[in-house]
Amino acid sequence: MSDAEIKPAATILLLRDQPAFEVLMVRRHHQIDFASGALVFPGGKSHAGDHDPAWADHVVGWDKHDAEQRALRIAAIREVFEEAGILLASRRNGEPIGGEACPMEVREAVDAGRTPFLDVVCDLDARLELDSLTVFARWITPPLTPKRFDTWFYAVRAPDDQVAACDGRETVDAEWIPPGEALRLGELGERKVIFPTRMNLKLLAEAQSAADAVARAKARTLVTVQPQVQKREGGSVLVLPPDAGYGVVEEPLERVM
Repeated sequence: MSDAEIKPAATILLLRDQPAFEVLMVRRHHQIDFASGALVFPGGKSHAGDHDPAWADHVVGWDKHDAEQRALRIAAIREVFEEAGILLASRRNGEPIGGEACPMEVREAVDAGRTPFLDVVCDLDARLELDSLTVFARWITPPLTPKRFDTWFYAVRAPDDQVAACDGRETVDAEWIPPGEALRLGELGERKVIFPTRMNLKLLAEAQSAADAVARAKARTLVTVQPQVQKREGGSVLVLPPDAGYGVVEEPLERVM
């Protein structure tokens, strides 16, 4: 059992309907120590800069969220910017941010901590769209893992006029993929899909469109998923709360580790 600190994290399910209902996923670099080589949703740990009170003047929806949710949503938007180049923001004059939101070197500087994300948003005269994010799920890593995260998953429709591109450092590929296809490739072994990602892909695959996925997320009662290890005749399994929206899940431990 691990007594590792549980760190706050945020993940984005970026959705679109053209050419089909798809979600943006990135493939982690094989040298990354967490989920190396896996196909995942963009996301990562919350940073100190995500809590900067100066963000109040550079976001939409500041007063609708508490301090924790503000920072988590800023972290989620920052992570998809760093890893895939998508910026969930609009300019103060209401114009969308089209094409490539920022050059790769700007994204790399934010990722490396050389440039505050807040400075990038200020330079673009933009505001982050905190209200565009809908809570999809919340997972807390079980104690059996060496690193533990309290991860919030957010669903959001992708901007129509921005281009996704992987950062080449933490992620080596970015692809739009139907949730069911990602699951199929994972089952065939053609993609590495870790357990939490697989479970949320299954939940996402119940929807027919981006709008449907967001509506379903809004309608669900949020139940924090804290997987529990239980013994069965055939061995140990990881069990999810039955009311969390995933149905009855008893995953053999060897499929999780």
